[in-house]
Amino acid sequence: MSVWDFANANLRNLHVYEPGKPIEEVAREFGLDPRTIVKLASNENPLGPSPAAVEAMKLAAHRMHIYPDGASFELATAIAKQQGVAYNNLILGNGSNEIIEFVYHGFTRRGKSSVVASRHSFAVYKLMAELFDVEFIEAPDQNFAHDLDAMRAAVRDDTRLIFVTNPNNPTGTRVGNEELERFIVGVPKNIVIVLDEAYYEFCHNPPPTLEWIRRGHNIVATRTFSKIQGLAGLRIGYGLANADLIGVLQRCRQPFNLNGMAQAAALAAVGDTGHARRTRELTFAGLARLEQFAREHGLASVPSHANFMMLNVGDARRVFGALQQRGVIVRSMRSYGLPEWIRVTIGTPPEMAKFERALLEVM
Repeated sequence: MSVWDFANANLRNLHVYEPGKPIEEVAREFGLDPRTIVKLASNENPLGPSPAAVEAMKLAAHRMHIYPDGASFELATAIAKQQGVAYNNLILGNGSNEIIEFVYHGFTRRGKSSVVASRHSFAVYKLMAELFDVEFIEAPDQNFAHDLDAMRAAVRDDTRLIFVTNPNNPTGTRVGNEELERFIVGVPKNIVIVLDEAYYEFCHNPPPTLEWIRRGHNIVATRTFSKIQGLAGLRIGYGLANADLIGVLQRCRQPFNLNGMAQAAALAAVGDTGHARRTRELTFAGLARLEQFAREHGLASVPSHANFMMLNVGDARRVFGALQQRGVIVRSMRSYGLPEWIRVTIGTPPEMAKFERALLEVM
């Protein structure tokens, strides 16, 4: 007898998420000094964590024998104040991925629901659908951007969730505010719209998401400390929604889901607006530099509203491997059905220079 004879059958064909390759793995594979490797694969903050967050972690280290505050009260209160919402409009998660899992728990039924997302959007939505045994409906996109009309047309009577990634990962495109508002107003009231806003802080003229929530729309906006605050290793995310929706999601949350070190670091990071400003400045300068590099060398690119950019390099698999041999890790888009494209995270100027040199050698 095989263990699969009594295991959850949905797991057998589950597609495993492919994260960006770790520096240590590339160093072992190619015999490189890990200190010389540049990782531009996972949209991490090249400036690292907020210095205030680092100090907070040091101070918190001696308390790690004590269970964390299960409600993350101080952190939740600080985020709510920063965002201008009430405490009961917010839920914290082990990364924003956990908030996505909460909405599946809260609003889908195994074998009886469907969810809608756009082609070339975050892979985790489909993985979760497979895990929860709900039908995943992929709407066509348009020029690597969400086609909201196509998404609305894909909605069925059993649809319970719609995912709008804005700005979109992995393409970097975004939906205009007026267009998005028309879409939200037109969606049936028994469907929850998940606005995945992991890259919200990099937007010029960001959407008025909180105003839409205040008007009572069934929106769950997911955000993260992994990008702008540089705390990806601690896994801290949060969701914003009306109090009724948050009440459902809170019932899906495990006790102590956000560890004490993460709470301390995130609380300090909330107040460090200077670090966020410097991150944005570096990102915008890096995007402009990468756009110019692509133009000068005849590479197609997708204009980005996030901290990364997609480039067409012809054979992403070959380029991906050749760049690693030169100590540069990017993200191949083959798993997203884009075999000619790579995604490049914006790094520091020296990191971007190393990438440019390596790519020219490879091309």
